[in-house]
Amino acid sequence: MGAVHTYIDLSFQLSTGIAMVPFSILDLSPVSEGGTIRQSLEGSARMAQTAEAFGYNRFWLAEHHGMPGIASAATAVVISHVGAATKRIRIGSGGIMLPNHSPLVIAEQFGTLEALFPGRVDLGLGRAPGTDMRTAQALRRNLDAGAQSFPNDVVELQQLLGAPIENQAILAVPGMNSNVPIWLLGSSLYSAQLAAMLGLPYAFASHFAPDSLLDAIDIYRSRFKPSAVLDKPYVMVGVMGSVAATDEEAQYLFTSAQQQFVNLRRNVRGQFPRPVEDMESFWSPMEKLTVEHTLRYAVVGSQKTAEAKLTDFLAETEADEVIISMPIHDIEARLKSVELFAGLRNFLRAAA
Repeated sequence: MGAVHTYIDLSFQLSTGIAMVPFSILDLSPVSEGGTIRQSLEGSARMAQTAEAFGYNRFWLAEHHGMPGIASAATAVVISHVGAATKRIRIGSGGIMLPNHSPLVIAEQFGTLEALFPGRVDLGLGRAPGTDMRTAQALRRNLDAGAQSFPNDVVELQQLLGAPIENQAILAVPGMNSNVPIWLLGSSLYSAQLAAMLGLPYAFASHFAPDSLLDAIDIYRSRFKPSAVLDKPYVMVGVMGSVAATDEEAQYLFTSAQQQFVNLRRNVRGQFPRPVEDMESFWSPMEKLTVEHTLRYAVVGSQKTAEAKLTDFLAETEADEVIISMPIHDIEARLKSVELFAGLRNFLRAAA
């Protein structure tokens, strides 16, 4: 993995002092209740600028479709938007849902991004639809073919982004010779096996799918085959994050994410909800149990509480990098959470 130059060398140091783990940001351009899509996209640019100022490693955006609370559907366009607002931080997708697209289209899009922002672009790939089945059908036309061809599509995309071979019939322009780094993303064991076989870096979506995390990491590391792009396994893990001055404030801010997950299970599609004082009157006991299980790796609280939770999580996963999603309704509180997460390094040093 190439060196990344940032304003501040940000990393999280375990209490044992044995590991330095970079922080990155995963953003969905949330369309907050009462806000507009334009405000959401402006918020993503501000968040990327703040992450860059505090030395985060990457700023990734996720592809979702048909969701009134998410504005990052045209993912490559939004990546270009945040790239233009920043100077150094790596930008990319977390991820592009490759079965929704032809490899050639993605090669052209990300080849263009690499030309605009040289040395800064990552291409994270997933195979889920990133939406409901009807919308996926409208995107893909053939759902079965998209899912079944995922490994071949990844290999084809690698070729389109690399140096053309002799008599290669199809060329990605822009795209060829750009060598945009490809990551595989997953929430099950499938992509762990494929990433290991292809020798690619791997990111697990533990921020919303915790159950297979440790098994997936074990499979990836144990089966990893060195490649031209990576000589040893590299694992990124996801967490939801809400850090504030107090545990109570952070938990209050996090109720927006909890409501959103309940709404997904109720098939209620709306803008990203405002926080509430009382979740007990919003969810049923079963919904509470399900959502708290889904979000069990969430890092929510003051800096002291966040430090303890993150230390335990990193000790369990031995991850090489952490990518943090901060689903907070108010943009100013979201930016403050980005800053406070960055301050964990200084907090640990003060506590040492």
